[in-house]
Amino acid sequence: MNRNLDLDLIRTFVAVADSGSMTVAANLLHMTQGAVSQQVKRLEELLGCELFVRRTRKLGLSRRGEQFLVNARRLLRLNDEVWAEMTGQPLRGALRVGVPHDLVAQLAPAMKTFTEAHPHVDISLVCATSSELREAVDGGRLDVSIVECVASEADGEVLRIEPLVWVKGRDSSAWQRRPLPLSMVDERCVFRPVVLDALTDAGIAWRTVFENGNIEATAAIVRAGLAVTTWLGSTLPADVEPIASKASGLPALPPFAICLRLPATVQPAAQEFARCVRESISNDAGVRRARAAAKTA
Repeated sequence: MNRNLDLDLIRTFVAVADSGSMTVAANLLHMTQGAVSQQVKRLEELLGCELFVRRTRKLGLSRRGEQFLVNARRLLRLNDEVWAEMTGQPLRGALRVGVPHDLVAQLAPAMKTFTEAHPHVDISLVCATSSELREAVDGGRLDVSIVECVASEADGEVLRIEPLVWVKGRDSSAWQRRPLPLSMVDERCVFRPVVLDALTDAGIAWRTVFENGNIEATAAIVRAGLAVTTWLGSTLPADVEPIASKASGLPALPPFAICLRLPATVQPAAQEFARCVRESISNDAGVRRARAAAKTA
């Protein structure tokens, strides 16, 4: 007996999973909330399992839902690619993508996947601080962007939540000095106010060693043992290591969210690129790296 999945149901499921809300998904899909709810229920009946669990403020995926989401994205991507190829209407044009400097390496696999699937779309990459990228998306200067923000203040689609960790060079004792030598890449860095507030609240004096917007230069300063800095748990470069906050006396830092930000009107290429980003950045490997860093810190 042949059993086929309804792609319309799958699109609705993915929209609810991405937004965490049937109301938001209904607005995105131009459907009523009741219709969205019915489609989710129908899909659950077809699969014989619950896909969502209700949390305090939003819908969360069940374990089976998380498992299905990966395959759901693959099905939709394959459907869209086949449709574009067979109808002779491949995606074309230019796509302006924004990303913070420290997340370029994590975005690269998604860019590669998208470029291979859509060779007629020209991608231009803009690296800047999260606040600048957010303004660029809202102002129509970028088609899609990854941004970082304190997890409790996330205002985009959350792809992943990671620990913000203190970082030092190997065998460095910079974290013991007072005032604490600090390098924060850029004065507009989204981590900077959080870190400085935490140090102030803890009564720890600090001084800026280097701050000019160059992430490689900051890494070199930290490797040399001249300063400490902070990075997301999964983005630590080579030859540096996290500092255990409890043992060092440095204050604990809040977790940060990696978010996907899209403009009010989203072009098809941006929608497809966003799908590639979700599959890449929110995967299990990234989560494992972040959790390992959190345990170390």
